[in-house]
This record gives sequence, structure tokens and C-alpha cells, in this order.
Amino acid sequence: MSKIVLITGTSTGLGIATAVQAAQAGNTVYATMRNTGKRTALDAAAEAAGVSLRVLQLDVQDMSSINAAVETVIAEQGRIDVLINNAGMGYARSLEQAAEADVQKILDVNYMGVARCTKAVMPFMRKARAGHVINISSVGGLVGQPFNEIYCGAKFAVEGLTESMASYITPSFGIHFTAVEPGGITSEFANTVMEQMAQTGGMLEDEYLPILQKYVAGAQNRQDTGIYQTADEVAAVVMQVMDAQQPPIRARTSEWAETFTKLKTSLDPDGLKQQAQVVDQFLK
Repeated sequence: MSKIVLITGTSTGLGIATAVQAAQAGNTVYATMRNTGKRTALDAAAEAAGVSLRVLQLDVQDMSSINAAVETVIAEQGRIDVLINNAGMGYARSLEQAAEADVQKILDVNYMGVARCTKAVMPFMRKARAGHVINISSVGGLVGQPFNEIYCGAKFAVEGLTESMASYITPSFGIHFTAVEPGGITSEFANTVMEQMAQTGGMLEDEYLPILQKYVAGAQNRQDTGIYQTADEVAAVVMQVMDAQQPPIRARTSEWAETFTKLKTSLDPDGLKQQAQVVDQFLK
């Protein structure tokens, strides 16, 4: 059955791929972004795929903007079947180096944005006794990674929100919650992280520099060797989750992501093995 799908953060990468694939599957898709002046890439992808999308303005940092978009969908369709919380931003810098304003923004976009959008659709899904909230998380929402403590902290919070809401809202009201956990996406997202680092002082000449250089080299290697997935590959997993009769609470998107997150459940009470394995994955 065709679904009414609301997606945030559709101006680049995974947001575009998810919006297009959802429309190709016959769903009515409302693709949203903070600045609709940046819809060119989305429009081009939709045209190439031969699908139509409804584009709305939605800023996940602005509750009035979120409510306006949700009310538009409800007015036009009468329901929202699926909310895909995709909007987010990366950040690679140690906590010691990070400006407080940057920390606040990462938490606000990556966690509070998810919470705000979810809160906005809940009354309508609860009334319908149906719906599905899909949160684009990360393996970084399960396993902490070097220079990503702020980003991972926000994604850990998304995981907690997803799991907690599923624990009582799903059995009580029939609304499902899923955290989709990619292991890395080859897209503008990674480039944006490096641009953001440049804009906030670049690679600082301090004791963290040689560790950061190893981290960046490792990220480039994972991209070059195909460990990172394409946006289309991750979007395909999102579609599988969206179409599932009984959606999972968590869904990894690749074999590498599945293997990596097993670090979290290894029988290692002191955490030393996990620490060594994370170092091996990211700094060697």
C-alpha cells in the first residue's frame, strides 16, 4: 500500500537517495530541507528517476518550521505513515578542542532535531494507531570513535530515544521505531565534516594532530576500499525497513557495520579489548 512519507534533510546524499527510492516504490513523498534554495540536486535526481516529490521547507532546529511542514502534510493527505529523520551533521574534533557553540549545534541538530520532528508527528500517528519513525543513526550510536565523541554522544542519544519509545509506544499504539545504523556513507556528508573542521580552525597544531591525521587517513582508506557504502545502498536498507511487516528497532546497513558493532557486545568487562579494536579500525 502506498504510504505518506515525510523525510528531513533531503538536499544532499542519503536524503536525496531515500526520497527518490521511496517515490519510485509508489509512495507519496514530502522531501524537506532547511533551505529550499538548495533543492537543485534533489530535483535533478527526481527528474532522472522519473518521479515527482513534494518539497517543503523544514528546519529541524525550529519547532514552528517543523509544525508548519507537518500540518501541510496532514492538511493535504490526512495522515503521515512514515517519518524518516535523516537531517544531521558530522563533527570531528576532540571535546577539549571543541567550541561550546559547536557542541550545542551538533546536539541540537542530531538529537533535538530528531526529538522535535518525532514529537510533531506523534499526535497524528497515535490517533491513527499506526505509523513508523525511522531515525538515521550510525554505528557511532553504538560504539564510540576517535574524534567523534560529540557526534557519537548525539547518536547515542538518538539510539536511547528510539529504543525507549519503542518499549511502550509500539505495543500500546502500534507505532514502530527503528534506528538505521550505517557504517559510513560515501557522500557529501564526509566532505562537509572536513569543511566544517577547516571553518573552525582546521587541524590544530597540538598533541592531537598526529592522532587526527591517522584518523583522517583511515577514513579516506575506508572510502577508497569500498568499506563505506553509497547513499543508494543505505537508502535501499531504509526501504527494506520501511516495508517490513514487523520493523526492527535497529538495522545495520552493511556487513562491516554488523561486524564493527559486535565490539559493543563482546565479553570484555574492562573494555580493553573493545578499545584496542576501535583503535585498530580507525587509527591504524
